[in-house]
Amino acid sequence: MSSNEQPTPKEPLSEEQLRYAKLNCETAQIAWKELERFFASGHVIHVDDALDLVDVAARVAADDAATISQWMNENRISKVNDEQARTWHDSDAQVWAVVVRPWILVQYRVVH
Repeated sequence: MSSNEQPTPKEPLSEEQLRYAKLNCETAQIAWKELERFFASGHVIHVDDALDLVDVAARVAADDAATISQWMNENRISKVNDEQARTWHDSDAQVWAVVVRPWILVQYRVVH
């Protein structure tokens, strides 16, 4: 690039891209035991590990009812059940989590 050329400005991010980036920055690993009180109040949603946790969170935040309903019908997202909670508690599991009020979306990934 010569000294007279100006760099081409980048296109601004879309609302969806900004939401995804924000949620991605807010996603972290946490001990399941730290989330048990939220589980007890029914606010923890399990996300199947085949799905992108941040994408699911972005769709929940955008109120994408059609996609969310489809995933629920396919059992790819659901409230954490007692058996899952007990297993994670007993194994001192770490889960990936992101908050989309009033929900906390979690995903358990086995490290190989």
